[in-house]
Amino acid sequence: MSEEQRKQVLRLPKRHSREGAERPNPEIGARLVRAQSLRGAAVAALIVIVAFSVIWTMLSTALDRVFPWMTVVQGLFIGLAVRRGGRGLDWRFPSIAVIAAVAGALAGNIVVAAAFTAAELETSTLTVLRAATDFTWPVFFDEVMTAADLIYALAAAGVAAYYANRRLTRGQYTSYRAWQEQRKAGG
Repeated sequence: MSEEQRKQVLRLPKRHSREGAERPNPEIGARLVRAQSLRGAAVAALIVIVAFSVIWTMLSTALDRVFPWMTVVQGLFIGLAVRRGGRGLDWRFPSIAVIAAVAGALAGNIVVAAAFTAAELETSTLTVLRAATDFTWPVFFDEVMTAADLIYALAAAGVAAYYANRRLTRGQYTSYRAWQEQRKAGG
């Protein structure tokens, strides 16, 4: 049989065969674990919350409409920021993203409501936010926050958790698993 007959033009390459796979290196897994940063994830989430709340408020006041679904978009950005800033591999990073997404949904709704109240009172948003007292919050939660806002916040938390963990290549994942097994066997 000649070489040309053995080559099949329409055959797909074998990406998952064991022939070309190299042995997992636990040192690569250890480097992945050392690269994680809880502080980086929290700071990135906080930056997204502040920036997105400002953008959401500006958009809502410019168009004179409240967009409650923006919390889901905020959850997406929080999840991506936690992934980028934290480079996490375990359950702690989706947890940070969930907490940040719920807090961001609440903060965004507060700032948007304060912006619309400020327009009615012909003052600034910061003045309304500074004037909030213990008597203001029950009125806010009765009149502004609805069940739909809760549903959007939970959806944002789910989206944020989904995107929070680092995505690994097949080689990185096998190296990470080899590092975990080495760690279990060693102690």
